[in-house]
Amino acid sequence: MTQQQARIVDLGSIAPNRRRGGDVRALLTPTTAGSTSGFMGVAIVQPGERIAEHYHPYSEEFVFVTQGVFEVDLDGEPQHLRTEQGLLIPPHVRHRFRNVGDTEARIVFHLGPLAPRPDMGHVDTEEGEVAEVVS
Repeated sequence: MTQQQARIVDLGSIAPNRRRGGDVRALLTPTTAGSTSGFMGVAIVQPGERIAEHYHPYSEEFVFVTQGVFEVDLDGEPQHLRTEQGLLIPPHVRHRFRNVGDTEARIVFHLGPLAPRPDMGHVDTEEGEVAEVVS
């Protein structure tokens, strides 16, 4: 039996994934940290940006807002989510995150259990768009 080891992974070492919008970084995963039951990451979303609607057929998603204000659509129903609030999204629930504030917003997310294969973990229900951010 292989023994799992503790691993530290730096956010700066993970390339941004902008396919669904925002800057999504899967930080602790089977590949980066050897996780076996789920994965954890951070989404950095600028004002006006969104993470396109999708769902997870195999996993619950645990979300915690560390900074900013989001409007989250859950199966089409808008909900407000702010700093220091958490959200549990059950499997198959469509969800989309929009930064509705005027500052950068961040969430920490965890999905578990893992899908049988990584390509089966997300089902996109709309195209991702990266909002043009004016500095």
